[in-house]
Amino acid sequence: MSVDKIIDDIIKREGGFVDNPADRGGPTKYGITQMTLAETRGHPVTRQDVADLTIDEARTIYRRKYVEKPGFTSISEPLLDLIVDTGVHSGVETAVRLLQKVLDITPRDGILGPKTQAVIQRANTDLLYRKFLAERIRFLGRLIEARRENAEFAGGWMNRVANFVDGTA
Repeated sequence: MSVDKIIDDIIKREGGFVDNPADRGGPTKYGITQMTLAETRGHPVTRQDVADLTIDEARTIYRRKYVEKPGFTSISEPLLDLIVDTGVHSGVETAVRLLQKVLDITPRDGILGPKTQAVIQRANTDLLYRKFLAERIRFLGRLIEARRENAEFAGGWMNRVANFVDGTA
């Protein structure tokens, strides 16, 4: 699967403009939050700026922020798809920390450095994928337990990870 396909699938899963008061991310379009858009553009943005976000700009943001900048291009499929999706959903550092936890790497610094990359290269790819997916599910469960308002999103989150379990992601 190409990076372009991974990004297109994320945009499809994330959908169009949403501004749910229970969502801490605030206004979002194609999964790009107001904060991410402001960070990318280098200045504050409005709710309307998020609503006006183009799909091409969203693709560029995904490629730079969630694939290239964290060094995820060194990860092969199918783990790449799962890691990028986790980074989009929960933050890049969280995705790397979950990966480092599964790989039993300390410190869990959230950086995909040479040590983490070397352990990934030596790992059994299928086992690593399954363990990472299980850890992601546990992480989402902890988010739901920690903040009652997150229960509103539990069904969608579980459907999202279920697509990685059954191969329809």
